[in-house]
Amino acid sequence: MSRLESDPLDPHVHGDESAAESALRPPTLAEFRGQERVAEQLGLVLAAAQQRARVPDHILLSGPPGLGKTTLAMIIASELGSPLRISSGPAIQHAGDLAAILSGLSEGEVFFLDEIHRMSRPAEEMLYLAMEDFRVDVVVGKGPGATAIPLEIPPFVLVGATTRAGLLPGPLRDRFGFTGQLDYYDTEPLVGIVLRSAALLDIRLDDDSARVIASRSRGTPRIANRLLRRVRDFALVRSSGRITPAVAAGALELYEVDELGFDRLDRAVLESICVRFGGGPVGLSTLAMSVGEETETVEEVAEPFLIRQGFVMRTPRGRIATPRAWTHLGLQAPQQAEGPDLFTDGDA
Repeated sequence: MSRLESDPLDPHVHGDESAAESALRPPTLAEFRGQERVAEQLGLVLAAAQQRARVPDHILLSGPPGLGKTTLAMIIASELGSPLRISSGPAIQHAGDLAAILSGLSEGEVFFLDEIHRMSRPAEEMLYLAMEDFRVDVVVGKGPGATAIPLEIPPFVLVGATTRAGLLPGPLRDRFGFTGQLDYYDTEPLVGIVLRSAALLDIRLDDDSARVIASRSRGTPRIANRLLRRVRDFALVRSSGRITPAVAAGALELYEVDELGFDRLDRAVLESICVRFGGGPVGLSTLAMSVGEETETVEEVAEPFLIRQGFVMRTPRGRIATPRAWTHLGLQAPQQAEGPDLFTDGDA
């Protein structure tokens, strides 16, 4: 077997885990676990387009990071038998950048645009025309003498991905024929994902050990696969490669991932609200400074999971800790943290 034909998971070929990471992605909708509703809906859209011998409607995938939006884009291209072009919103800051990409697409090609909500406004307005009429207007010259030259582009499939669907302008959102909302995974589908990844990585793993990893993965396959590799490393060094539930738990404790999936940042946020600020309320910027992180990191990485698990709530005056947060930290909740004001909704 030549090196080009060798196993993509062989570390001697690649020298790192980047190939393994790609190989862990399911190649078909049938193997895409944990999002059955979205997979079935998307399968119907693709099958109907193939039967009509036309390109499918443009597709928008939304949801938190790590749930499979990029994987689905790759699956869409594979199911259609089309090439895949990948870019991201932050990389497209000028309309000319987008025009260059669109003019290079072939007919039926899948164009995956990650973080589409971060695209610049001029590029966004050009994208409207490209999505509807499959053409772009290239402006030549400047000032009063500028001329717009229409450039026809072949029919393509835009797959947009966003972690913040609310930031998408209405005109852009309405141009997508199908929108798939990806939700956090339950533990059982994650167990199946961990077992599948373990088999691909040639890791001997039983169901109970896989469940330990899955239960601490914050409902996110990307995190589950990352924790699996760390457990593998721990087992290789500390237990001769043998993984048991106790070994898996010990590995994750070493990497500061507790039984609920909380990491160092999550605990720092909870401890800051409860201990330094007496349970809150505390503003986002003050909270971020107290844990030594940027406000975006606290708001987009730690806070969604803490709110979803019922440990933190937003109020008009700031973030506050729920009684469950105090209990998790082994602290006694003050009386005011148990009152009805705790459940005031807001976005301070």
